[in-house]
Amino acid sequence: MPQPIVAIVGRPNVGKSTLFNRLVGKRVALVDDRPGVTRDRRVGDAQLLGLEFQIMDTAGFEDEDPASLPGRMRRQTEAAVREADVALFLIDAREGVTPLDEEIGRWLRAEDTPVIVAANKAEGRQGESGRLEAFSLGLGEPIALSAEHGEGLVDLFESLRPFVEREEEEPAEELDSDDPMRPMHLAIVGRPNAGKSTLVNRMLGEDRMITGPEAGITRDSISLDWEWQGRKVKLVDTAGLRKRAKVEDKLEKLSVMDTRRAIDMAEVVVLLLDATRGLEVQDLKIASQVIEEGRALVIALNKWDVAEHASSLFNGVKAALEEGLSQLKDVPLLTVSAATGKGIDQLLGAAFVLREGWNRRVSTGELNRWFEAAVEQNPPPAPSGKRIKLRYITQVKARPPSFVVFGTRVDKLPESYRRYLLNSLRKAFDLGAVPLRMTLRAPKNPFDEK
Repeated sequence: MPQPIVAIVGRPNVGKSTLFNRLVGKRVALVDDRPGVTRDRRVGDAQLLGLEFQIMDTAGFEDEDPASLPGRMRRQTEAAVREADVALFLIDAREGVTPLDEEIGRWLRAEDTPVIVAANKAEGRQGESGRLEAFSLGLGEPIALSAEHGEGLVDLFESLRPFVEREEEEPAEELDSDDPMRPMHLAIVGRPNAGKSTLVNRMLGEDRMITGPEAGITRDSISLDWEWQGRKVKLVDTAGLRKRAKVEDKLEKLSVMDTRRAIDMAEVVVLLLDATRGLEVQDLKIASQVIEEGRALVIALNKWDVAEHASSLFNGVKAALEEGLSQLKDVPLLTVSAATGKGIDQLLGAAFVLREGWNRRVSTGELNRWFEAAVEQNPPPAPSGKRIKLRYITQVKARPPSFVVFGTRVDKLPESYRRYLLNSLRKAFDLGAVPLRMTLRAPKNPFDEK
């Protein structure tokens, strides 16, 4: 399904390209103090507090002969607005509404595309008079922004969300990890010589990967299409990850970078441990990296068929994981043997269950009913006698599930309370050991006492 399109329009030099660059997260569009730098429409993939959409930068709108270059640029802008789901009309808050702004406003009112008015360059409390003046454009309540400094993005999020968020158009079956048409992206990672390539070969039922007693045979991340019990899997074998201090060879450094890219692209990551060596600090570092990247994690003890003192080894590794991975509890710990194939079905079954939670999207109604009950049962503290008021929560994306909580004085909310919300959320919606994201946001109030 194509992503919704937001077109940024306005007269020259109001900061359209600066806002475009901020929303796409990199300096793509040229920015200069001179007007007219942008000529063609430029489209980029934008993200704002988890909302994902396409953002379109347009040329400055000028009142010129249609046959002239500025006139032809204007036609491009008009086409952009008609193509878009919503137009973001930027004015310069410091200059207020100009005659050209009024002309653009008249044109936009005649179009069918919804319009959001944003008063840009409103750093701090500057430009409030310009924002209020923008009410005269007749296009609804303007919001204050500073594209250069990143201020006002929460208000922009709330204004764009009704036009950009398409939860009703993303049926659950499209996100269902049991859909046999969507392969699960599964990366096998671990220290050198943990048996990753042997495990991949056993899964495939063929000697697809080179294996041997030497550590570091695999250098590139190899992606392979496979099926398990009728479900498609994109299986990725990766190079072993050693301690950073030991990685000196340029080729090994490139291999490490390739493995990290494989983690970034995966949905579920299997961290393979060597049962004959137990759990090492490097294993915990790899596991933490996977969790920080927001990927679902399964930990598998390989070479279980030759492990000594199996029961005490398993319990010791489990206890060490609970202590070393405090940021995510109950990460699945399974035992496998790449040599015999024992435990592989259980490993794949756990991976598909985790993937389902990783793709989970909770409806706004369900989410806020849980949220109200959780806050009522355990209200947030009141630092210095001043209440922290949590208003509502929304899920802004899945893969992994990511949420934004809106309220007042949320910067004073203790980390322990945030953990309480995450743990309660995980339990209420059966999200299992899936990394969750929770961001706290408070709308900026220009009348707050500093």
